[in-house]
Amino acid sequence: MSDAINLGPAVEIEEGEARVVASEEIGTDDDVTIFHAEDGNFYALDDTCTHETASLADGWIEGTEIECPLHSARFCLKTGEVTCMPATVGVRPHKVEVVDGDLVLYPNQAP
Repeated sequence: MSDAINLGPAVEIEEGEARVVASEEIGTDDDVTIFHAEDGNFYALDDTCTHETASLADGWIEGTEIECPLHSARFCLKTGEVTCMPATVGVRPHKVEVVDGDLVLYPNQAP
């Protein structure tokens, strides 16, 4: 299990926006994107779409799903599961929470 990483104030990511955290900073195989979903919650997923190499951070948040900007595959922000093809393999979710107003990421730990 990875150590918790404080990413700073949660208010820095507006609802409907995302922020990429570089893999080198957090010790993961892929960059991790923090999404501030339309339900007001924060979610963290591996950043690379499993269909083709595209950054999910550049996609569109709709409800609690992210749509890949390249071929419109969709993933559940809560679980990382595919909700719309062409992707057939989900992306890895990571635990993220708000603690005293700051985002805290637990890389490689399931939500």
